[in-house]
Amino acid sequence: MGFLSLLAVASMPIVQVLLVGVIGAFLASGYSNVLTASAHRDMNKVVFTVFTPALMFASLAKTVTLSDVISWWFMPVNIAITFLVGSALSWIACKILKPPPHFQDLITAFCSTGNLGNLLLIIVPAVCDEDGNPFGNDRSQCRSRGLPYSSLSMALGGLFIWTYTYSLMHKSGTLYHKMQSKCVQRPADSDEEHLEGFNAGDEERNEMNQIEAPLLSGKSDIADNKGFCTNLAEALHQLVQELMTPPTISAIIGFVVGLVPWLKSLIIGDGAPLRVIQDSLDLMGNGTIPCITLILGGNLIQGLRKSVLKRAVIVAIVCIRYVAMPMMGIAVVRAAHGVGFLPHDPLYRYVLMLQFALPPAMNIGTMAQLFDVAQEECSVIYMWTYLVATVALTTWSTVFMSILS
Repeated sequence: MGFLSLLAVASMPIVQVLLVGVIGAFLASGYSNVLTASAHRDMNKVVFTVFTPALMFASLAKTVTLSDVISWWFMPVNIAITFLVGSALSWIACKILKPPPHFQDLITAFCSTGNLGNLLLIIVPAVCDEDGNPFGNDRSQCRSRGLPYSSLSMALGGLFIWTYTYSLMHKSGTLYHKMQSKCVQRPADSDEEHLEGFNAGDEERNEMNQIEAPLLSGKSDIADNKGFCTNLAEALHQLVQELMTPPTISAIIGFVVGLVPWLKSLIIGDGAPLRVIQDSLDLMGNGTIPCITLILGGNLIQGLRKSVLKRAVIVAIVCIRYVAMPMMGIAVVRAAHGVGFLPHDPLYRYVLMLQFALPPAMNIGTMAQLFDVAQEECSVIYMWTYLVATVALTTWSTVFMSILS
């Protein structure tokens, strides 16, 4: 496959995202004003509670089998490594650049969380359809191998995104709103001190310090005295809450249905008695990617006008996602293959490498909308990372294929 042909294949899904994003930007602009602020919030809730769970269940239940899970055991490890490496590199970047506190978890989310779902579902079949690809001349056979890889990647990525990344964005939103409440309280304190005198002002300051201390530290005096068991119980409770999100629950149910043959035969297949359930979930799941992309484009209008994110932060995210991460991906996959952890299928290794080179997941924007934090900054980061991905993803795809040929 020549470079120009690969360029067309790898850039097509990115161009599609940008085109749909432009439509979303127009719908949110003053010329149309269809995607208002309330419409954004409502669409995000529908995507979070309906479309994304439907997509994950339908994809997993249809494609995953027990033998696949056993032979592809390294894929969740590989995805965990992408999150671990991205988080470590973002921590270093935050120490150097020193962004505002509520931006640090946002930066970690963008550096660690790749678009492990819809892009792979587009790129891998498109590569299989090209003549001269290194994964076999039989297009249908290549697709039949590639789609389960992509579907499993999407499902596993969703589990990580809606637990780890969701926790990061929730923490970022909580910190941001605490900072906002602190800024609102300060003017009121100043007025009361001016009117009531020094003594009353001292009493007021003491009272407000007792109120603000937990906000600034994220803990209360009671929390400081909690034992290890209490803190562990709270951590487990938080983990259970994150695991109970609709996308995570649907992914777990999809795994169970896919792994249990008699359950799968009830829902999946032309002769399944309950196939209408799968057809309905497929129909709803198909709306996930367009809705998320429209919301992304709509947020772009505000991001271009209101973002306060430093350019150095955007450059750091781009360098981590498109320079450091792909190089680490080559090393990890080659090492795993060398010790016999991976099947001999080069397409499987290609998908594992590609997981390190993908642009950030669009679900981060959905979470930013849900928690009402850094929506404009998310839009600007998306704009630059997806523009750069048009070239970076193509280049790394070429490198990966040359290694696997």
